[in-house]
Amino acid sequence: MSGGEPAYGAWLVDLDGTLYDSKWIKLAMAAELAFVGWGSIRTLRRFRHEHELLREEGASADSPFLLQAQRTAQALGSSPSDVEHTVREWMIERPAKWLRRCRRESLVTEIEQFRRGGGKTALVSDYPAEVKLRALELDALFDVTVANGEPGGPNRLKPAPDGYSKAARALGVPAEQCLVIGDREDADGAAARAAGMHFRLVR
Repeated sequence: MSGGEPAYGAWLVDLDGTLYDSKWIKLAMAAELAFVGWGSIRTLRRFRHEHELLREEGASADSPFLLQAQRTAQALGSSPSDVEHTVREWMIERPAKWLRRCRRESLVTEIEQFRRGGGKTALVSDYPAEVKLRALELDALFDVTVANGEPGGPNRLKPAPDGYSKAARALGVPAEQCLVIGDREDADGAAARAAGMHFRLVR
């Protein structure tokens, strides 16, 4: 960060597309789906569709991830457990093997330097994060994790501010002293503004 920018007490960081470059992961997973995952494509497409609908609606739930699975299952005539199994396999577990080589090293270095200077950090994700953080070898980089589909996750998806607000409260840092770092202006940026926080776009 340049010397002209305000000093922050906490950095709240998005996961997918922010801590790693997602375009190569998407290409790799598309190829893998084409060879061995044809039967899962319909479920994954519908799950992503429900994700965007929940964003637009601002729907609140104990776990938006489980609500997505339920709505996907209802639309496709399958069971929520089958949907969740497919999603976790193809959107969380299988991509994990590619994550480490796509890590954004310059951003990771910045976060490490911020922490060494006394800054607090949180990971805020609209998808489960534990498996991906382990694969990225970044489990210890964050003081707090707020991830949809995991205990303590947000009740609404971005652009609702819930995840970032919850992370700031857990860190004990006022919203105006928080910097949100994310790759989507319409999700992370909008959520940051709704929470009264600053925003930095990662491209």
